[in-house]
Amino acid sequence: MKTSNQTRQSILVVGGTGKTGKRVVEQLKDCGYEVRVGSRSAIPSFDWNNENNWEACLSGVTSAYITYSPDLAMPGATDAIQAFTDLAKRLGVKRLVLLSGRGEAEAQACEDIVKHSGLEWTIVRASWFNQNFSEGAFIDMVLNGAITLPAGNQVEPFVDVDDIADVAVAALTEDHHNGRIYEVTGPRLMTFADVANDLSQVTGREIAFIDVPHTDFIAEIENSGAPQDVVWMLDYLFATVLDGRNAHVTDGVEKALGRPAKDFADYARETAATGLWESH
Repeated sequence: MKTSNQTRQSILVVGGTGKTGKRVVEQLKDCGYEVRVGSRSAIPSFDWNNENNWEACLSGVTSAYITYSPDLAMPGATDAIQAFTDLAKRLGVKRLVLLSGRGEAEAQACEDIVKHSGLEWTIVRASWFNQNFSEGAFIDMVLNGAITLPAGNQVEPFVDVDDIADVAVAALTEDHHNGRIYEVTGPRLMTFADVANDLSQVTGREIAFIDVPHTDFIAEIENSGAPQDVVWMLDYLFATVLDGRNAHVTDGVEKALGRPAKDFADYARETAATGLWESH
């Protein structure tokens, strides 16, 4: 039976088929909330490049979870977030939860737009995702047995998207997260060699880390036929964000949820158990 709070709320999940979005949608539906999936394939469809459809997606919605694809650092992201936030306010949306990125000045500019909107807000500022190795840009490298990236010995506290989704759902459905910035990381600083080692242990085969020159990496991505925005994002992340600025863990998951963040090794073991990384 739905509570009055659940009956009253209708929640738009922008990027509702993405890594965090699909998990947020699933959790909200399981809890009995009315959910509108914001994606290009949904009806009404949501596309960051087609502002004409936003009103249909936002009409009648009380809260929205905002993910911007491929990254808030992209040129034009601040304009889009400003336009979306202004429209949400005009249409009577009460609460916004924004997925942001650590150490990105452009992402923090988008955070400021949401914070100064006059609406209830929560920022979930995330480190790199564990699931990049199972649902994202690096899965083929894992399958091929070599993580070839221009990462050197730099460390990153990879965060699990299940934790991000849990924090987002809490912020969307519980009042005491309003006005909070949760910087979420995993519990451990890891080099990409550490990642390769953890993946080797759970898959039972050698997965190497091979440090490659940045220019060679970007050229390879371009040659693979990847979309230009993906090329831009990977270039930006490895040239700018992975420079040590985020080489510290935070307690954002614990602050929001009252429990520790999931460790990469646990993610790796759970994912390996599904057979996803078995070579064909």
